[in-house]
Amino acid sequence: MATNEGELWDYVPIGSGKGQPIAIKPLPIVAITTTAGTGSETDNSGVITKEDTFEKAFVGNNSLFPVLSIVDPELMASVPPTFTAYQGFDALFHSTEGYIARGANLMSDMYALTAIENLAKYLPRAVKDGKDMEARTHVAFGNTLSGVVMCLTLITSEHALEHALSAYHPALPHGAGLIMISKAYYKYFIEHHACDDRFIRMAQAMGMPEATKPEDFLTALTRLQEACGVADLKMSDYGITPEEFETLMRNTREVMGVMFTSDRVQMSDKDIVNVYKESYK
Repeated sequence: MATNEGELWDYVPIGSGKGQPIAIKPLPIVAITTTAGTGSETDNSGVITKEDTFEKAFVGNNSLFPVLSIVDPELMASVPPTFTAYQGFDALFHSTEGYIARGANLMSDMYALTAIENLAKYLPRAVKDGKDMEARTHVAFGNTLSGVVMCLTLITSEHALEHALSAYHPALPHGAGLIMISKAYYKYFIEHHACDDRFIRMAQAMGMPEATKPEDFLTALTRLQEACGVADLKMSDYGITPEEFETLMRNTREVMGVMFTSDRVQMSDKDIVNVYKESYK
């Protein structure tokens, strides 16, 4: 916006954004990440919420890739345990979504599986001891790889469903919202046999070499959430009520509908509401 007219929402391509092209090359971006979650040091997009319309959307352009990124785990040492976990799961889901995405490819698979392995193995340690630099390094590595995954393929609708939650409830951390809906979300695609072999491979990457069925991924995911102390997060703690689920479903369709094009199995409106219902506590 330093080099272009108007306001940022003019350049947002989804929802009520005007989708205007970026006319003048933006100033170069140097990204120094102090978290291991969003992957913003690798990608060309940012997230913005239009609070009056409850739209949590994104803006992106090839001119917005950082010209230099500095990933220093020592800068992450002061992140509290809870937010270390929330951010780590955001990074994890960038890769798990990318791995089951319709557009997954050889290169995105390589980055995604390596990220999943590093995050699953080292995130519990980073949550337990924020000064554990070996753990912080591997989590930061997994996060950066997951950011690359987002550049190589469009991640799936799990992020769309969460954006609706935190658009209406901004006190809800994005990673926490993802954790809340994750088990019901992935269960849907497992039950619909979207890509059985890929769920088995992700379970193996998450520390279950004995995995032979897609449901093993849900077991591995539950174990990781328990190890990080985030298995019992409650929507109700953030003021979310079941009466909102229809509104949230419409919001995710209208604002982040593009994410559903990446799903191997198309969710109905009822399916989306059911994921929220199954996730509610």
